[in-house]
Amino acid sequence: MAVKNFNLPDPGEGLTEAEVTTWKVKVGDEVAVNDIVIEVETAKSLVELPIPFAGTVVELLAAEGDTVDVGAPIIAVEVGGADPEPAAPVSGEAEEAAGPNLVGYGAKAGSTRRRARTSRRVDSAADGLAPQGSAAPAPAAGGPPPVPALRDARPPRALAKPPVRKLAKDLGVDLQAVAPSGDGGIVTRADVEGAASALRDGRRAPSSGTGGNLEGTPGEDMRIPIKGVRKATAGAMVASAFTAPHVTEFITVDVTAMMDLVDRLKRDRAFADVKVTPLLVVAKALSLALRRHPEANASWDEAAQEIVLHGSVNLGIAAATPRGLLVPNIKGADQLSLHDLAAALGDLVGTAREGRTQPADLAGGTATITNVGVFGVDTGTPILNPGEAVILAFGAVRRTPWVVTAADGSESIEPRWVTQLALSFDHRLVDGELGSKLLADVAALLHDPGTAFLWA
Repeated sequence: MAVKNFNLPDPGEGLTEAEVTTWKVKVGDEVAVNDIVIEVETAKSLVELPIPFAGTVVELLAAEGDTVDVGAPIIAVEVGGADPEPAAPVSGEAEEAAGPNLVGYGAKAGSTRRRARTSRRVDSAADGLAPQGSAAPAPAAGGPPPVPALRDARPPRALAKPPVRKLAKDLGVDLQAVAPSGDGGIVTRADVEGAASALRDGRRAPSSGTGGNLEGTPGEDMRIPIKGVRKATAGAMVASAFTAPHVTEFITVDVTAMMDLVDRLKRDRAFADVKVTPLLVVAKALSLALRRHPEANASWDEAAQEIVLHGSVNLGIAAATPRGLLVPNIKGADQLSLHDLAAALGDLVGTAREGRTQPADLAGGTATITNVGVFGVDTGTPILNPGEAVILAFGAVRRTPWVVTAADGSESIEPRWVTQLALSFDHRLVDGELGSKLLADVAALLHDPGTAFLWA
C-alpha cells in the first residue's frame, strides 16, 4: 500500500490559487476515480474537483478557508500498488510522466510551493492522526505503513472539531491564535466564542469576503482581507485603466418603444418560459450593433502587435453576486434569436448569483454590458473588462417629460420612458467616429426596435 497526494489542479484560465470552501470527504472515506472530493473558490468561480485515483482518505492537507497554490497537495489517499509513492508535492513533469492527467490537472513546473497559512489549520487529532511533535504509532502487523513524516514538517496546527472550525470561520476567528482549553490542547466552542467577543471589542474586525454583514465597534477601524473576487477584480481594473486608453461617450434616449416591446413580449406565449426585461433588448441591440461595426468587436494583442477582430460577439453581463462582481459572457450572442438570448441571459445571471459560474464562462468575452440602472443610477464611466474594446453602461429607465416631434414637424411635451447610455471604449482600437456610430446605433435600436429591419 502507498500514500499518494492529490495536488490542487489548475481549475482553469491560468489561475494560480484557490480557496478551499467545502470538503466532500473526510478521513477514512473510500474514494473512486473521478469522485468529487472538494469544492474550491477561485478568483472567478466555485469549482468541484474530482480525484484522479482511488483509495482511502488518509488526511485532508488543507482546511476549509485555506488558500492553496495550484500544484500544492490538498489530500492524501492510501492507494493500492507495489511501488510506494511519497506523500509529497511533485512537479508537473513528474505527474505527466506518471500518466495522462484529467483535463486541466497537473501542477505547473515551479508551482509546487505551498502557500504559507496564518489563520486556518486542519484537524489532526480529531481525525485520529498524531499531532506534530508526538511519536507516530507503530504499524500493526500486516497493517498499512504510517503516514510519511514529511507532513509533520509543516507548522503546528490548531486542533478543533469540524463544528468548532466552522464556527471560527463564520466568526472570522484565527484558530491558531486561540488559546485552547480542551483536553489534549483542543480548541473548544467556548474558546472561539471568547475570541470572537474580543474581536467585537475592537481588536480586529471579523474577516469578511466581498460582501455580507460587517459588524464592529462604532468608532473603531475595521480591516477586511483582500482576496477572492475582490482581489481579482481590483487587479483587473487597475490593469485595464492603466493599459487601455479609455474614452467614454454618453447619449440620452427615448426608449418608450423598447418598453412597449418588453410589455408585448411578456404577454407572448412564445416567451412564457423565459424572463423578458429591458436588459434583454439592450443586449440584443449591442450584439446587432457590434455585428454592424465588427472593428469594435476586437482585442489588442500587445505581444503579437496585432488587432484581433473576433468572429462572434461573446457578450459579457456584469453581475453583482454575493462573491463580488463577475462578468460571465454569452458565447455567440449575436447569432442567437431573441428567445434564445433571453434563455441564455437568465441562465447566466442565475448561475452567477448562485456562485456556480465556471471559469470558461468568464473567459473569452469581447464586449460587456453593465446594468447600473437596477440600482437607480442614471449612468457612469465604466472601466473596460480586460481584453475587450467596449463596455456599455445601461442606466435607469425613468418616466420623463420629453419633447416629441410629430410627422408634420409640430412639437409637444409628453411623458416618455427615457434612459441614458454610456459607452467606454479602448481608443487604440476604437476611434471617436467608430465609438460614436456604435453608441448611436444602439440608441437607435432602443428608440425604435424596428430599425433592425433596415440592417438585415
